Amino acid sequence: MNLPLPAETLLLEGADAPAFAHAQFSSAVKSLTVDRWQFSAWLDPRGRVLTLFHLARLADDRYLLLLRGGSAAVMAEALRRFVFRSKVRITALPPRHLASGPALAQGSLVTGPTGDDDGDVSFGCDSHSLRITSVGDDAWRLPQLRDGWPWLPESCLGELLPPAISLQRLQAVVVDKGCYPGQEIVARLHFRGGHKRHLHRVTLSQAADAGDVLRKEERDIGRVLDVIATDRTFEALAILNDELVAEANDVNTLILDDDVAMTLLSSWPS
Repeated sequence: MNLPLPAETLLLEGADAPAFAHAQFSSAVKSLTVDRWQFSAWLDPRGRVLTLFHLARLADDRYLLLLRGGSAAVMAEALRRFVFRSKVRITALPPRHLASGPALAQGSLVTGPTGDDDGDVSFGCDSHSLRITSVGDDAWRLPQLRDGWPWLPESCLGELLPPAISLQRLQAVVVDKGCYPGQEIVARLHFRGGHKRHLHRVTLSQAADAGDVLRKEERDIGRVLDVIATDRTFEALAILNDELVAEANDVNTLILDDDVAMTLLSSWPS
């Protein structure tokens, strides 16, 4: 059974919020206008993804972060260590719910009628919208999985490099905005390549949990990020070794350990 996921959100507010977000996050924050959202990430100095999130600009000096995995309270506490004398306030909001809404243009943002922190917020995702609201559902999860939008399980936070989850394709990382944590690693991987694991959509013949390690002949060949039970099978986003993907393209379906049959459906570059 697919269970609705909670909405973990936090606010960045204050005169220095734009500069703070630009310096800490890996996306093109300065290009984000009011009532728009973009994918973004917070990386550690090794270039590992600490958090992946929707970054929405509510006002000139106010941003809302919707985390795709992880805890808003934990992220808020970690971010506060870098505030120093900046005029920025970081607040983890009480968990709410996520639900699917009507189609809205990609990157658009619609706030609820109350206009305050308790009002609904809708993130335009083209074929649908992702809503922060009081009653949740999971109808948004399958289209986002099929589009290759990862949701990061707890065990993967702080472990993955951006190419493994296709963050440049999502414009969650950029190489031309100056310094931010992990920027040198991002640039090196972009210009020199060399990362040997990437993001794929697959079907699995057996149930799996987010964070599960996939093995073939007792070798770690990948990691499940998100999995959804459909009528006849299990669709998943997984990070897979490039070498294994080449083998899967030759034979279509691979048999993994524990007799798990895996079929490759889609692949995304870094």
